[in-house]
Parts: sequence; structure tokens; C-alpha cells
Amino acid sequence: MWEIASINVHLEELRQFWAKALGISGPQWMILMALADLDKDDGVPVNVVSKLLHVDPSFVTTQSKLLEKKGFLRRKTSSSDARVVQMSLTDKTRKLLAGLAEKQDALNDFIFQEFDHRELADFTGKLAGLKTRLEKARFKIALEL
Repeated sequence: MWEIASINVHLEELRQFWAKALGISGPQWMILMALADLDKDDGVPVNVVSKLLHVDPSFVTTQSKLLEKKGFLRRKTSSSDARVVQMSLTDKTRKLLAGLAEKQDALNDFIFQEFDHRELADFTGKLAGLKTRLEKARFKIALEL
């Protein structure tokens, strides 16, 4: 467990470096990364991003409003449900992220250099299974305490 906790600390530090490059906070960086990953032209609802990041929807709402003021994302009411706010990256943000992509790719190559494609897929699958078991363990201990 200490190794996993240590990896999480290092990942958080990396997120802070990328965020600083854009002049935003680490959590704001994570919101942008979630949108970059999930948005397929229609935008992504606040609640989907909050679930992915394991944070309260009000936190995503507050931070996305700040990101919108800085020109990093757009927020619009869903045409099918006025209670839902859809978020999407601006062209400015897409260009900024594209500019960082080469550095991120090089860093990922360095981090995962000992894995070939098959080994990396296997490792990622095992991490996904571990994440699922940790989520179940969290629920189990919450019920017991």
C-alpha cells in the first residue's frame, strides 16, 4: 500500500507541474483532462466529471466557472434537460494541450519504458481490477464501521 500511496504523491506532483504550465490549479487541470478524454463534441455533464474525479458536483461547478472565466472551457445548458450543464474545451485550450502533448508523450515513454504494448495493457488491466477491489473495500469498511 505504501508503494501505491507513493505513486499517488508523484502523480499529484506531475499534475501540479502541468497545471502550473497553464496557470491553473491541479484540480482544474484534472477537470480539463477529463473533458479532453470524455468530450465527443456534445460536451460533458458536470455530474459525469465529478464522478470520474470522485468529487462533489458543486466543486466541479465552481471550478468550471473559474475555468470558463479564464477561457479554458465553455459551459452551456443541455438542450434536452435544462438542469444539466454541459462542459467542453475551448479551441484555445485544445491548442494549449496539443502544445504540451509532445512533452507528455515523452514523459510517458520514460515512465513506461520497461513495458511493451502487451505488458502495458496487462498492467493497466491489473490496475483497473485493483481500483475496483479498492472501491468495494471502501464500501465494505464503511458498512462495518
